[in-house]
Amino acid sequence: MLNGIRVIEIEGLGPGPFAGMMLADLGAEVIVVHRPEPATPIAGESNLLDRGKKSILLDLKAPEDIDVAKALIASADALIEGFRPGVMERLGLGPDPSLAANPKLVYGRMTGWGQDGPKALKAGHDLNYLATSGALWYAGEPGAAPITPPTMLGDVGGGALYLVAGLLAGLLRAQKSGRGTVVDAAIVDGSAHMMALLMSMAPTGNLLKERGKSLLDGPHWSRVYACSDGRHISVQCLEPKFYQVFLEVLDLQDDPGFAAQYDPAQWPGQAARLSGIFIEKPMCYWADLFAGTEACVAPVLAPDEAAAEAHMAARNVWRQAQGITQPAPAPRFGQKKQDLGKIPARGAHSAAIRAELAAGKPR
Repeated sequence: MLNGIRVIEIEGLGPGPFAGMMLADLGAEVIVVHRPEPATPIAGESNLLDRGKKSILLDLKAPEDIDVAKALIASADALIEGFRPGVMERLGLGPDPSLAANPKLVYGRMTGWGQDGPKALKAGHDLNYLATSGALWYAGEPGAAPITPPTMLGDVGGGALYLVAGLLAGLLRAQKSGRGTVVDAAIVDGSAHMMALLMSMAPTGNLLKERGKSLLDGPHWSRVYACSDGRHISVQCLEPKFYQVFLEVLDLQDDPGFAAQYDPAQWPGQAARLSGIFIEKPMCYWADLFAGTEACVAPVLAPDEAAAEAHMAARNVWRQAQGITQPAPAPRFGQKKQDLGKIPARGAHSAAIRAELAAGKPR
């Protein structure tokens, strides 16, 4: 889908590389500028987020390698960087000189706090951004501390996916107008923006501050329950027709204690009763009982179990490549199967890319 689009990614952690991987999955030529040495121990020789990319080693403290980086940026349609504000400017690779050399460039900036504001230059991580944006408030049951969500909520959901959306919008405009742009993608912005879905389900248009009282925050029909074997089952039968099926499967359709689906005052008691029911049997019992129904109930699976689950296996969502279990590219387009790109060794394409730039070859 993005064949012919070149993206330069300056090596970073988390959402920036994920955005680059997604663009590579979509067919873009993504060249990642790797440091001579990994930035952290987790940025090793085999990084799943580098799949489908080309790799060049550059020391951005060396003037000659800065020149190579400038040439790469001048050849690109888009750029991804995830430094704190001001770092790329100090390297001479900021938006102003980059857009002067390449007016159609879409310059993507990925941060937690954004390019401006009192915290723009402060350190932070996924959990801090979610806490500040308001998105963490509802992550947990009433009376308990909010849990730490998987980093995909902030880094990917509020960060990488918003960066990708911004880059694609910028690329569309650049194609029509010839003018590039700067994309300021901040996790605090994206995670706050995602709250619009929850807010749209609140009667007044605003979520209640008191946890456990909003439509998707506290109901007995929107929870995860423990089973007798220590495993868990998820329940989220929001609509009345699905809630009715849920009650019928449990033979609770005539129980007056479950008649009121949307009364927050009754949710704690209803949830306690369901907890007592689900804890009596193992997860597989409940999974089999609800299989084939529209009760909106599903077992909580580990990733390796998810790969073997019938629906996930039929869609080939999880695949093995280069000795690593990998998620398939998403979204899909028509019936064509999208192949997994190879994970390059760091610097694997350095010589070829330098030779191309030296020769001034058109892409």
